[in-house]
Amino acid sequence: MEQERERIIIPDENGDEHLFEELFTFSVDETGKSYILLLPVGEEEDDEEGVEVVAFRYEDKEDEDSDIALFPIETDEEWNMVEEMLNTFNDSEEEDDDE
Repeated sequence: MEQERERIIIPDENGDEHLFEELFTFSVDETGKSYILLLPVGEEEDDEEGVEVVAFRYEDKEDEDSDIALFPIETDEEWNMVEEMLNTFNDSEEEDDDE
């Protein structure tokens, strides 16, 4: 049975809202930073490209209306780490599908 994923609405630079599903989150103990990977809701999967995954660094908000604050990932080091985590996640998902 597939688990219901959290959904998040993110406005773009024009103020248009886009709906995403949370793929997974992870934290890095050494830096204390947390990351979230999201899938756009309603986009068709392209056979060659797959589905575009969107990633952000995030921080919990304690006294605001929303639960988290999202920040762009800016360094190659962070992107490489996120990509490695995504590859690990995809590998484990494929193993689960084989069972």
